[in-house]
Amino acid sequence: MSVNLIFKIAAVGILVSALNQILKQSGREEHAFLTGIAGLVLVLFWLIPYISQLFETIKSLFAL
Repeated sequence: MSVNLIFKIAAVGILVSALNQILKQSGREEHAFLTGIAGLVLVLFWLIPYISQLFETIKSLFAL
């Protein structure tokens, strides 16, 4: 896993947090919730290859 990915995840977290605060202050709680979900989905899409690689490694460790 590269450090670049960690910085991208942190940037998305900061951006989503700021957007949530702005949207909540303006009375748009639904949009704030959807923004948080969108940020989570984006980060999960970035992590899918690493999770897949982890499962393949575990599978090869226990293969007979």
